[in-house]
Amino acid sequence: MSINRRQFIKLAGLSAVLSVGGITAMDRMKANASVLPSGARATASATGQIFGESKPPLTAKRWGMVVDLSKFETPEDYQKCIDACDYIHNIPDFGEKKDEVKWIWTDTYEHTFPDNNPDNKLNGEPVQFIPEALKEKPFLLLCNHCDNPPCTRVCPTKATWKRESDGIVMMDQHRCIGCRFCMAACPFGARSFNWRDPRPFIKNVNPEYPTRAIGVVEKCIFCVERLAQGLQPACVEKSNGGLIFGDLEDPNSEVRKILSTRFSIRRKPELGTQPSVYYLIGGIKNV
Repeated sequence: MSINRRQFIKLAGLSAVLSVGGITAMDRMKANASVLPSGARATASATGQIFGESKPPLTAKRWGMVVDLSKFETPEDYQKCIDACDYIHNIPDFGEKKDEVKWIWTDTYEHTFPDNNPDNKLNGEPVQFIPEALKEKPFLLLCNHCDNPPCTRVCPTKATWKRESDGIVMMDQHRCIGCRFCMAACPFGARSFNWRDPRPFIKNVNPEYPTRAIGVVEKCIFCVERLAQGLQPACVEKSNGGLIFGDLEDPNSEVRKILSTRFSIRRKPELGTQPSVYYLIGGIKNV
């Protein structure tokens, strides 16, 4: 069958679209292999334990996290959470601060709450005159999974979006074109860019989670792959009660109960992003 030039161009264009779409679909199937529940098939969890069958997935209307600072007393308490996240999500260690990729990390009070917002009060008083015990304590940081996330609005390819079912701010590295608009829009510094190929710098590759490539952004996703398997986020499991994870929309959830009885603050609440991560202040020694 003979075709003219115009028909050939149309067919070539269609073939290219189908080819790209096929590759993308294949990549996503691979990337999501650890996200989907495994049913009765034996599967290795992110902690390395083998389950005969998956647990029912954990669900919520709006996932949130509470950081109980009183439970973090030594550097090891923080590092356990960081190490668990790093291993499970194949986070590279470049050995240089300028290239650092981080999903969960620690920082000082001044960097965590740089504005000393007057709406944040301790025992009824503004926190600008904070106790030394609080000022000297590290703060565990991660993506705040905002209810009104600015990062999702600036992404030209929708590589990052807020999942309507549970409020998690998601990230699809296969759609990411590396423009870094989301990094500029995030007021919490919660996103990292792969300036170098991260794969050679992964200490111990976890085969249950996909590795990334150079030129893409990544961040904490509240361990959606573990939630789908009925598991808590890895950092929560390693925190010895220092991290509480649950449904902010459920008044009977553990996070809601503890937030109703303990004083908490959020990062930069004046920006209107409505962070889903809360920090409990009361209970710290000398505070």
